[in-house]
Amino acid sequence: MERMRTKQVRIGDVWIGGDQPIRIQSMTNTKTEDVDATVAQILRLEQAGCEIVRSTVPTPEAAKALSEIKKRIHIPLVADIHFDYRLAIAAMENGADKIRINPGNIGGADKVRAVVDCAKERNIPIRVGVNSGSLEKNLLEKYGGVTAEGLVESALDKVHLIEDMGYDNLVISIKSSQVPMCIRAHELIRSQTDHPLHVGITESGTVRTGTIKSAVGLGAILWQGIGDTIRVSLTGDPVQEVLVAQKILQSLHLRSEGIEVVSCPTCGRTQIDLVSLANAVEEMTASYDLPIRVAVMGCVVNGPGEAREADIGICGGKGEGLLIRGDHKKKLPEGELLGALRYELDHWND
Repeated sequence: MERMRTKQVRIGDVWIGGDQPIRIQSMTNTKTEDVDATVAQILRLEQAGCEIVRSTVPTPEAAKALSEIKKRIHIPLVADIHFDYRLAIAAMENGADKIRINPGNIGGADKVRAVVDCAKERNIPIRVGVNSGSLEKNLLEKYGGVTAEGLVESALDKVHLIEDMGYDNLVISIKSSQVPMCIRAHELIRSQTDHPLHVGITESGTVRTGTIKSAVGLGAILWQGIGDTIRVSLTGDPVQEVLVAQKILQSLHLRSEGIEVVSCPTCGRTQIDLVSLANAVEEMTASYDLPIRVAVMGCVVNGPGEAREADIGICGGKGEGLLIRGDHKKKLPEGELLGALRYELDHWND
């Protein structure tokens, strides 16, 4: 696929846009004022592979907390601002690497200008965020409700407002909880801007439902070369957002880091506890940074062939199985398959 050509933007020590990799972002769900809890969650997100993290700043105390949080984490910190322009300024004064605002809900042009002037002074990127729940009344009337066209017009109006104030260090996000609308909005905006795009399906739901909606929506958007950062919005532990985002990028071959696990769906020929084995393999391989594919197959009909398509695989039989790597096969008791696979991964580059 051909990536949409966007400008590069620096967020802390991380660059996005241009030829940079698509970055994975998540958001804390702790009280930002609780520094210890917020830092603990961000460190877990870092370990899972999160590259940019956003925290809400609803109070002056939360803005002040950013300074201490930044000292204890290792990835860029984005401040999420609504309603009060003074919180955006306070967040930047306390070290936010980027701010997320909707210029339509923080006051008039004078207040937006105050935020822009502060960002310009510190060269801090501004993410202009619009979603289907924040569309202006005039655009709802113009388009007869929430539409992809309205989302794009709303976002670009705000971008042009900030550009007219002499600042273009911007990132755009246009999100909807409706997958087709979100896809269409990104298709429309790609030819109208060169600012980096942060993409996601907003309010996508629980881990199960949200994973499906995000995979469908983000997959369709990313496959068209659109998107510079992504967030999978899930109702649950934000670590799950990062893991799902990684799998979406990996499935589209947009990321090669980490092990890709493929496994068969099981059928009546399966003679081992493949479900438990596949889950154990997926959990075990999560800690390896190897750009390889591991197959976990349940029977001797398709198993050996499918496993040969992977870099390494295990294939089950009745009480036993095969460890397959290239043309080499090793028969093992069922209980030794996982350990044998772990040994091979531990010595992969030997």
